[in-house]
Amino acid sequence: MNIQKLEDEIKALVQDTDRESFIYGLLEAYNLPRAAISRLKKGAYNQSKNEGELLWKKKLYFKAAATDDLHTTIDEMKTDNGAKKHQPRFLIVTDFHLLLAIDTRTDGTLDIAFNNLANHFDFFLPWAGLEKTQVKGESLADIRAAERMGRLYDIICENNPTDTPEERHTLNIFLSRVLFCFFAEDTGIFADDQFTSGVASHTAADGTDLQPYLQKLFQVLSVPRREGLPNYLKQFPYVNGGLFAEEYTVPKTNRKARQIIIECGTLNWKEINPDIFGSMIQAVVHSDQRGSLGMHYTSVTNIMKVIEPLFLNDLHEELNKAGDNRKKLEKLLTRLRNIRIFDPACGSGNFLIIAYKELCRLEIEIIRKLQGLQKSLNFMSNIKLSQFYGIELDDFAHETAKLSLWLAEHQMNLLFQEVFGESKPTLPLTDGGNIVCGNATRIDWETVCPKDAGHEIYVLGNPPYLGFSLQEKNQKEDMKKVFHPREDYKRLDYISCWFWLAAQYIQNSHAQFSFVSTNSICQGEQISLIWPSIFQLGLEIGCAHHSFKWTNNAKGNAGVTCVIIVVRRSSDKAKYLFTDGVKRKVFSINPYLASGSNVVVTKRTGSVLSKFPQMVRGDMPIDDGNLILSEAEKLTLVEQYPESQQYIRKFIGASEFMKSTYRWCLWLKNDSEQALKISQIRDRVEAVKAVRQASKNEGTRRAAETPHLFGQLRHIDTPSIIVPRTTSERRTYIPLDFIDEKTIVSDLASTIPANTPYIFAVISSRMHMTWVRAVAGRLETRIRYSSALCYNTFPFPDISEKQKTVLEDHVFQVLDEREQHPEKTMAQLYDPDKMPDGLRQAHHDMDLAVERCYRAKPFSSDEERLEYLFKLYEKMTWAEERND
Repeated sequence: MNIQKLEDEIKALVQDTDRESFIYGLLEAYNLPRAAISRLKKGAYNQSKNEGELLWKKKLYFKAAATDDLHTTIDEMKTDNGAKKHQPRFLIVTDFHLLLAIDTRTDGTLDIAFNNLANHFDFFLPWAGLEKTQVKGESLADIRAAERMGRLYDIICENNPTDTPEERHTLNIFLSRVLFCFFAEDTGIFADDQFTSGVASHTAADGTDLQPYLQKLFQVLSVPRREGLPNYLKQFPYVNGGLFAEEYTVPKTNRKARQIIIECGTLNWKEINPDIFGSMIQAVVHSDQRGSLGMHYTSVTNIMKVIEPLFLNDLHEELNKAGDNRKKLEKLLTRLRNIRIFDPACGSGNFLIIAYKELCRLEIEIIRKLQGLQKSLNFMSNIKLSQFYGIELDDFAHETAKLSLWLAEHQMNLLFQEVFGESKPTLPLTDGGNIVCGNATRIDWETVCPKDAGHEIYVLGNPPYLGFSLQEKNQKEDMKKVFHPREDYKRLDYISCWFWLAAQYIQNSHAQFSFVSTNSICQGEQISLIWPSIFQLGLEIGCAHHSFKWTNNAKGNAGVTCVIIVVRRSSDKAKYLFTDGVKRKVFSINPYLASGSNVVVTKRTGSVLSKFPQMVRGDMPIDDGNLILSEAEKLTLVEQYPESQQYIRKFIGASEFMKSTYRWCLWLKNDSEQALKISQIRDRVEAVKAVRQASKNEGTRRAAETPHLFGQLRHIDTPSIIVPRTTSERRTYIPLDFIDEKTIVSDLASTIPANTPYIFAVISSRMHMTWVRAVAGRLETRIRYSSALCYNTFPFPDISEKQKTVLEDHVFQVLDEREQHPEKTMAQLYDPDKMPDGLRQAHHDMDLAVERCYRAKPFSSDEERLEYLFKLYEKMTWAEERND
């Protein structure tokens, strides 16, 4: 929902009140279905028979009442039998001068002037599906402020050039300064309403003199002298601190710009959260992001998952150990002042701000303890913004990060003042953190955050992810530079640049880094490409959060599946794994984020680790569709040429398999001479030849010599087990099935000979799926099943013929359960939300049978399964190497 649009619509509704249609317009503003509102108007949904009343089940009980009766009327509405029966969410009564309302679920009340309704639009947000808990997380104050700043940005851009980086930078500085002034006048830095009332009182309504007024004001804020200034400027304090130090030309303004600046000043900027607002204000310069401003920040909860295991938990532990020991407490204070926090992809500064606030809060706790030991002691905060470092590519975000740190500093000064009765003055501003505007992949990080002796350095953040297929040209060039002279980097995610640069930055030091990343950094071939190099620098994974959804509280935000990884110098210090909020101490953490040594599973293209038959990839036509037939095309061909039936076979790929359907293909392996006498077949084969001859690929051009055959031919006439090469990450099991020897499988699936049916049980087990989730790559979010990484590497012990028979019995039980649901496709059968109970139980029983092949004791979790599998993998590969 666009908050600004909602507020504007309610404002217009109140100003041009049609009493008969008001309530319907209000409902429409909150995006309730128009068809339902139309039926309400016609009386279909109205459960009240009284004139001037609306009673809509679960939604609304509304009355238009006489002037003196409002409070009495709403009290009567609360006890009304109709209201009790139909349970409307809101009771509303108005005489169009006043408006009263009750939220029946939360018992919230509204008693306001009718004309002031737009300022209280959030009261009725539950109509739009936004409950109070969600609204609190999204911070309406931040959303409203960001949207208004978006409007100001648009107006300024309409009247000023923004073509060059210098022009855009000037605009960014202007917006940062205006934002600071709004915050300053609501938080005690300026006098209350000083900036907004100055604009309203000392500039013309048409905005023509607003530019020189602001130019002069910003100059005044940058110098300590006040002699010779008019009183309305002399009263502004000296700010300095870099924000106003350099002179930039204020953009041209007009009536609209002045009006929005004054409107912005009416907001309560004291409620603004710098850690949230900073990210949201970034969205104002990207018009396509404006509809979801509440989604452009990282929640404090998620940031804490990064900073707590990186340094904050250790600091709190030291505080607890210090107890009332004055020397230990003072030593901890000194330690805080020597910490440096560095975010090399800092955006608008979220991580830096939260880290700053948490260090300040810890400092307050320490000082409280010290004052309890000696009441005459006076302390001032010695945590400085100069301890915080960042790199940000976007100039606007870079300026916003510096501004947000200033605002956060002032907030913590106010907290210090509240706790101890005094604090260091906010003005003049100090430097707003060491935030550098530039490309982190092209900058020497030590020039930004030097690793001086005596300082603890913690590198953190949420760098850009971007899989290799999503990278733009400049990002590919960044990758090339970072990984030079290596050539195997091209399939890495973009975030691997930050992992590698951070690893090089912290090597041979006690610095640590912790990044949020998509879980692909710990899956598939990415592991072999990046992690061995990191470990060779003498580093280890110290802590890690297993995969979780990285979300904020914005409604409808599904989030990205992420991990958090702390990397540090190798040591015997305790390591911790976090799973769903549960912390577990482990001896070591491997790059798959499992407990165990730094094993890296590498592709096996020619051999299978366990005693399994070879898995074969399906056949690739390379035909531009000419060798493939739909059901209709097949029927037409056979009807015209009955003899063509012998040249046609079922053709199935991963998609057809999951939809429980199939296509057909021309299979001319041994009979091409006779088949080509059929004109339709001959035409198709000639079309294949033309397509292949026109290819740029040399292998495809060679295949033009045999256009009647598939371009890549691997099929063997034997019954097989089909294994799709991609599967949904939601599925508990990989769907498999048996197919006959005549069915041709496309290259989007693989096959295993069916003469060992117990393999079906193993590959379709939870044990195998746990392995696949860890070692497989991803196609978007789907699991990409590779024989080289998933099947050939899977560790499975030697088992007896009796055990094989037990597994085969379970396989047929699973197949029997499937046959109970002939109406369901394979996709429906294996949808975790729709899987039939009988099939689910049959798979569970088969899982237990497979797991008993490993050990008698059941596994308690997937983490335990994975740890066991990695140990067995190491054991089997070691034995294999010893026997070579």
